[in-house]
Amino acid sequence: MTGLPAYRVWALPGIPEVRTGDDIAKLIASAATADGLPGLADGDVLMVTSKILSKAEGRVVQADDREAAIDAEAVRVVARRGPLRIVENRLGLIMAAAGVDASNTPAGTVLLLPEDPDASARRIRTGLRDTLGVNVGVVVTDTFGRPWRSGLTDVAIGAAGVRVLDDLRGGTDAHGNPLSATVVATADELAAAGDLVKGKAAGLPVAVVRGLSHVVVPDVGAGAGDGAGGADEGARALVRDAADDMFRLGTSEAVREAVTLRRTVREFTDDPVDGGAVRRAVAAAVTAPAPHHTTPWRFVLLESAESRVRLLDAMRDAWIADLRGDGFTEENIARRVRRGDVLRKAPYLVVPCLVMDGSHTYPDARRNASEREMFVVAAGAGVQNFLVALAGERLGSAWVSSTMFCRDVVREVLGLPADWDPMGAVAVGRPAVAPPARVARDAAAFVTVR
Repeated sequence: MTGLPAYRVWALPGIPEVRTGDDIAKLIASAATADGLPGLADGDVLMVTSKILSKAEGRVVQADDREAAIDAEAVRVVARRGPLRIVENRLGLIMAAAGVDASNTPAGTVLLLPEDPDASARRIRTGLRDTLGVNVGVVVTDTFGRPWRSGLTDVAIGAAGVRVLDDLRGGTDAHGNPLSATVVATADELAAAGDLVKGKAAGLPVAVVRGLSHVVVPDVGAGAGDGAGGADEGARALVRDAADDMFRLGTSEAVREAVTLRRTVREFTDDPVDGGAVRRAVAAAVTAPAPHHTTPWRFVLLESAESRVRLLDAMRDAWIADLRGDGFTEENIARRVRRGDVLRKAPYLVVPCLVMDGSHTYPDARRNASEREMFVVAAGAGVQNFLVALAGERLGSAWVSSTMFCRDVVREVLGLPADWDPMGAVAVGRPAVAPPARVARDAAAFVTVR
């Protein structure tokens, strides 16, 4: 079978129990050169279980309460079910319990992941080069579960000397079809291959792959930076940016984070807004509660620049007339109009409207007023759903009340029925700058218990 693509993988025996301060590179070099073993060669890739690095680096901590250790390592909770938490840890990894492990460590202690797994991998690579004179790649591995898939597998959390991603975009497949989205997670595939021979409980923390030298970057050489001549980004490159992660949120946490993401945005980029995303937000809006099984929401989408300018010009003229009638000076009027320009800065506008279809009419005015209040509350619930859904689409928004002060003008310009009540306008677009940090509010200050 000479000439066929192939590689060999084996577990490296002879690694002793690791203690704080041990030199992992020297332990691996000693084990690899034992009698009867093939040793290490240029182009080999080593898969090193993160646990032995954690022990060597003193990441064993006293923790009678494992949950407290998880709290310290986590930066946000992605999903929770009973005592199990899937979290994002300080390395940006989404994993169970932040990688805090209570196995293979004395009672009353837990293992934390290495402080910097990429740096750990670089130290091992450099140590093996200095000790054995070989150019190898190193992948630091840990065990992950996966969304929508049963079972566990090892993945790369640190790497050195390895092209962790193989970007095939721009090439073609065997049939000549262009590859537009194919980026292979090479380091994760290596980690899984190593796990097949290391096992989870066999006491074999290191595996070697031979025959895939094309994934190893050239030797650093004397005086050169690590990875010189090759793309040595480390495993951090495998962590998807939040902005590109379609599956960033978990279960109930998704609702809370989406609500938190909803911020009033007043500066937008010129990027066009996807009308499909706005329509999906409308679909979320109309799931809001409403009285008498009614549907009191209507959403007018101003997708053309002409419709937006025509409406905003008419509203501005009506507002100026009102301000003059109230006795404001021209200078004061000009200042107020400038402050109201947030709607003009947005590439997309939505005018939510309230309709009273299905409302009840009562003999006394008090009950009729309450009836309208119920519908107004339902309209607000729909708009809130809409704003939160826009945030989930990574769109910024600002709900401005101005259309409520000139409803007749809005109805006339947009050609709306007489019974549609504009409930403000929502500016929609891509945020030009990140919003400032939200001022923390103590929920207890808004709660009364009886």
